[in-house]
Amino acid sequence: MQQLVDLLTAHGLDALWVTSPENVRYLSGFSSPKDGTVLLHRDGLLLYTDSRYIDQAKEECSIPQHIARDADVLAHARPLLEGKVVGFEADALTVKKLQALDALQATQLVPTVGLLEGTRAIKTPEEVEKIRKAQHIADEGLKHVLPMLKPGVREIDVALELELFMRKNGAEDRSFDIIVAGGHRSAMPHGTASERPLEDGDLVTIDWGATFQGYHSDCTRAFPVGEISTQLKELYRHTRTALNLALEAVRPGMMTCDLDHIARGYLDSVGLGQYFLHSLGHGVGLAVHELPRMFKFRPEMSQYNVPLQAGMIITIEPGLYISGVGGVRLEELVLVTESGAEVLSHAPFAEV
Repeated sequence: MQQLVDLLTAHGLDALWVTSPENVRYLSGFSSPKDGTVLLHRDGLLLYTDSRYIDQAKEECSIPQHIARDADVLAHARPLLEGKVVGFEADALTVKKLQALDALQATQLVPTVGLLEGTRAIKTPEEVEKIRKAQHIADEGLKHVLPMLKPGVREIDVALELELFMRKNGAEDRSFDIIVAGGHRSAMPHGTASERPLEDGDLVTIDWGATFQGYHSDCTRAFPVGEISTQLKELYRHTRTALNLALEAVRPGMMTCDLDHIARGYLDSVGLGQYFLHSLGHGVGLAVHELPRMFKFRPEMSQYNVPLQAGMIITIEPGLYISGVGGVRLEELVLVTESGAEVLSHAPFAEV
């Protein structure tokens, strides 16, 4: 709690009105965070939710709860917020709810972005274990569907079987819409699974993850269907090299943009840099995309160029995409440790 109070102090706040589902769950343990709000103030934490969740909130939450509908929530919060400097999450509060909050007559309402996300970037040992479990479920799911990668099998059928396996084996959900993309569709970085049948000569990108107790995993592999072209083999091998170079470089204190530069610099050196269309990676936790961010340095994004710290869980995912030809992305889920990195993903790679 003292860390949270220090966070308020550092930003000149008396309280923070927390509405982001990930942050609500982080602070409270409540597993239906879209239907909850947390008030963080200098004397503690309080979860607001409604009467549908009386027993659930009591069972799950590590903080006090107040059960009420929206209007009653505001009436209860008024004496705690009136005359105070109150932060709110600018990217997670509707205008309507902001207007209702303003009616509480706080001295000042202060929009905030990323206050708790920075704290969430460093995972506790308990969080690491949940993400490790989510990734294990995902790894086993990929092994289960690999025999399906044959000509005539639809991308969507692979994705559905993968999701079903993960759910049957402990996942609450998939982490995101599963990507299964072969042929020309593999040149789409976010080409979610379609009804297209796989064909001989495809290099199939599979990007998937599982959710376990609210925490996500994220991993990507690419597998050939039959014999693939020399060009696709070269794209695969260079992507794998870029991945390995970045993995070897991970250590506490390394700036996130420098890690991106290692992979991007290699791909530039072999004449393929223009086909690397996205950032190198991102943090993973209660959200599948969270801090920190590994990206090509741009001055306007300099606030996100931060040193890696032990306890962060990040993805490293170089990719190459050539329209009309195809593409490949390879992604590992990585725990930053005091001595370097521990790879949490153990799904097999193709030998190309």
